[in-house]
Amino acid sequence: MDTLPLSPDELLTTTRAVRKRLDLTRPVPLDLVREYLDSESSAARLFEDDEQRGPVQQRVGSSVAWLGEHMGEVPALLVPCLRTSGPLGAGNQADVWGSLLPAVWSFMLAARARELGTAWTTLHLSYEQEASEILGLPEGVWQGALVPVAYYTGETFRPAPREPLDTVLHLDRW
Repeated sequence: MDTLPLSPDELLTTTRAVRKRLDLTRPVPLDLVREYLDSESSAARLFEDDEQRGPVQQRVGSSVAWLGEHMGEVPALLVPCLRTSGPLGAGNQADVWGSLLPAVWSFMLAARARELGTAWTTLHLSYEQEASEILGLPEGVWQGALVPVAYYTGETFRPAPREPLDTVLHLDRW
C-alpha cells in the first residue's frame, strides 16, 4: 500500500493516539498490519489542578474511556510480546522492554503513514494472565501493550502540544 507523503518531522509530530476517531466500520487488512475512568491513576486526573494541562488530560481520559467501551469493535488489535527464559525480575526492566518499545513505536509510525490510527494501551495488563490464556501464549511470553489499529476518521492531525524543552531537559544532573 502507498504511504502518505509525510516528512520525518511531520510523521513524528503528528503521530498521536487515535481513540475516538478510529473508523470502527472499515476492516483493516491483515496484510497491512503485517506490512510493517475513574481510578486515581486515570489519565483524566493527571494535572487536574493545572489550568493549562488539566483540560488536556481530561480530554485524554475521555478518549481512553471511549476506546475502552469500543475496544471490541476495533478491526485489528496488536499485542506486542517478548519472550524471556524465565519470569520477569523485580526492579528496573528497561533492558528487557528496551527492544520491544521502539519496535512498537516504529509500527505505529508506519501505521500512521498508511492512514491507520493507533493508541498504546496497557489497561488489559491488569488481566495479563487471562489474556495470555485467551491468546494461547506459552510460558515466558509477556505482553507489552494492546494496540488498536484502524483507519481513522477525519483528515487533520496537528502536532501534539509539548512541554517547553527547558522544563524537561536536565544537563549533568536533575
